[in-house]
Amino acid sequence: MRILVLGGTASLSSTIAAQALAAGHAVTCLARGTAAEPPPGADWVKADRSNGTVAYAGLTGEWDAVIEVARDPQPAREALASLAGRAGHWTFVSSSSAYAEHATPGAAEDAPLLPPLPAGVPFSPENYGESKAAIEEATLEATNGAAHLCRAGLVSGPGDPTDRYGYWPGRFERSPAPVLVPDIGPEPTQVIDVRDLAAWILRAAEQGTTGPLNATGDPVPFTHLLDSCREESGSSATTIPANEDWLVEQGVNYWSGPDSLPLWLPPRHEGFMARSNQAAKAAGMVLRPWQETLADTLADERARGLDRPRKAGLSPATEQRLLKLLQGG
Repeated sequence: MRILVLGGTASLSSTIAAQALAAGHAVTCLARGTAAEPPPGADWVKADRSNGTVAYAGLTGEWDAVIEVARDPQPAREALASLAGRAGHWTFVSSSSAYAEHATPGAAEDAPLLPPLPAGVPFSPENYGESKAAIEEATLEATNGAAHLCRAGLVSGPGDPTDRYGYWPGRFERSPAPVLVPDIGPEPTQVIDVRDLAAWILRAAEQGTTGPLNATGDPVPFTHLLDSCREESGSSATTIPANEDWLVEQGVNYWSGPDSLPLWLPPRHEGFMARSNQAAKAAGMVLRPWQETLADTLADERARGLDRPRKAGLSPATEQRLLKLLQGG
């Protein structure tokens, strides 16, 4: 297949390109390359998509598959206008954040979406879900409904640039001191390995799969995840659960970012990491055992440095301060 990846330098798009090359496909990546380069063997068309439709001038001929990972609707619309008529199959990597509500565990692809971001409104992290919904709408219009809308959940595994999933195995590995955790018991966590997501996107393109499909991992109770982190790292650390309201009062953030407890979700998000992935599995998505993702993530944490500055999680100093307050010290 002749495959065009709109990207190819970031974690997911690079993994897609590398797997496609390994499978013998001819791969072209359209990317600026300011932070990284596409995998060796890919044709690299250097272009900045913020420059508008001129960015696609170097792409000639037809494509068996085009894979789009954009967050901003403007360049996504320009890519569709320039390329959709020359693509045999189009994949848009959307997000479960495009759904309008996250309180219902087991929700499937027929759940309502957020209103699409209106044309002309700039993309921002705050309207991420609306932006993905807008790109879905534009993709369906440009492809006459014949596109794969891959609604990915939390993507992790080796090389995760967000540091979210890796925080927990890395924390048990880093120190035998007590580990501060949110008191959420067996609430679900749901992660898809970046390698499995990339393989599914390519398989769906090869099969000509279309329609919206939730590309999420299988739910794993938070307590099971912590137990496995302890076991995989060989740690003797105990966990100290903290009341959710108390954590909020202390300025600890949900989900991600500095001073956060990753995978801890705000109220009315009980279904955010418990979406149904049955339709994608029936269409051919294959997931490795989540314990394998955990083990490989821990190995990656060791290689990258357990004491490095992190984009998500508590710093050692913050965790120690909170534990001292919690224990009345």
